[in-house]
Amino acid sequence: MIERTPILDAFTHLLLIFSLIALAFPLWVIFVAASHDFHTVNQVPMPLWPGTHFLENMATAWERGNFDRVMLNSLIVAGGVTAGKIIVSALSAFSIVYFNYRLRMVMFWLIFITLMLPLEVRIVPTYAVATDVLRPFQSIFDLAGLSIELPEWNLLNTYSGLILPLVATATGTFLYRQFFLTVPDELAEAAKMDGAGAVRFFLEVLMPLSKANMAALATIMFVWSWNQYLWPLLVVTDQEHYATATMQLQKIVPGPLFGEPPIWNVAMAANLIVLAPPVIVTILLQRWFVRGLISTEK
Repeated sequence: MIERTPILDAFTHLLLIFSLIALAFPLWVIFVAASHDFHTVNQVPMPLWPGTHFLENMATAWERGNFDRVMLNSLIVAGGVTAGKIIVSALSAFSIVYFNYRLRMVMFWLIFITLMLPLEVRIVPTYAVATDVLRPFQSIFDLAGLSIELPEWNLLNTYSGLILPLVATATGTFLYRQFFLTVPDELAEAAKMDGAGAVRFFLEVLMPLSKANMAALATIMFVWSWNQYLWPLLVVTDQEHYATATMQLQKIVPGPLFGEPPIWNVAMAANLIVLAPPVIVTILLQRWFVRGLISTEK
């Protein structure tokens, strides 16, 4: 039983209000800066009430940042990474939970340990593989003394290079494994008695049951992949065709001419443009996101 007291209630409400202000105030400053002209934004102190140039700054930021192309690129990359992570993590967790083979728990813990290895740590070997995907297989053939010459397969400046190295996720595997462990064994036995194989049981039983987990994972991974900056910056050299929205921001902060001060009102408008898609996805999937993380009704 949770004890409720007026003092504790007041303290928790004050803490929530303070946290809300701390989170919302920077966003308010960005919105206000995006609604003023250049001279007003550079005043000290800057006004904290919105101006009348919001639509003008948004249009300028959209045109200067070429967001019609880069937003599409980011949507393709974020959608591809999210779908790939959901598929790979669900299949890996299904294999670990429902197939009894040697070293399956070792495999799980090896996957789980990769949570301590962020992308920045493995960026060099990942980039080396992206420059020539078949190089590891060529090295194996060379060591085995086989005279097989594999062609070069370069993933630079491609959607595949932006998506495929990011699809593996230990977080998704862990979430799906924990959910699959809560599924009654009777479901698998009933499906087996009805003649359903492993693939049919996975697609027609487990996947419909894991919609909440899927939505929670999709929300997390879409926001994560949308905000990726370092990996696209390394893989993409043809920024005219494959640049993402986060990469495009660094082109808007400096002025268009050398030595010109940053046009902060346009830069803040560009930040709002880039911020919009993950916010929309989070709002749309908020109920499923919370349900997928805390629901106990499996």
